[in-house]
Amino acid sequence: MIVQGQTTSFKKELYLGVHDLDTDTIKIALYTGFADLNLDTTVYTTTNEITGTGYTAGGKPLTVTQVPVGDLTNNTAYVSFAPVVWTGASFTARCALIYNSNTNASVCVLDFGSDKTNTQAGTFTVTFPTATSTSAIIRFN
Repeated sequence: MIVQGQTTSFKKELYLGVHDLDTDTIKIALYTGFADLNLDTTVYTTTNEITGTGYTAGGKPLTVTQVPVGDLTNNTAYVSFAPVVWTGASFTARCALIYNSNTNASVCVLDFGSDKTNTQAGTFTVTFPTATSTSAIIRFN
């Protein structure tokens, strides 16, 4: 079974001030499999990163749509991202790594549940869950 979520190193590095989700460049890279990605992943890696038309190694920057929010009622902080889109895409991806490109430090591992294939130079989109204290992709409580 594949587990997804925030990496252990990300949680630790927040306390050390390594990440600033408001000012750092946060990216998402796509992968063919989880052989080198898990919750202990500490940095961005090119091992098993996808290749294909419309994809550049290192992935794409994410746009923060809501800077970290503190939900006092639920004792949770969270951040949200806009969907990320690859146009003219012909590739297959199984999972993704969100990472801080300023330091290459990992943030989160995502499991798409199965291979996602896009052919004929179409559009490949990763859409994040609605950002709330219970559903945001990155949240702390």
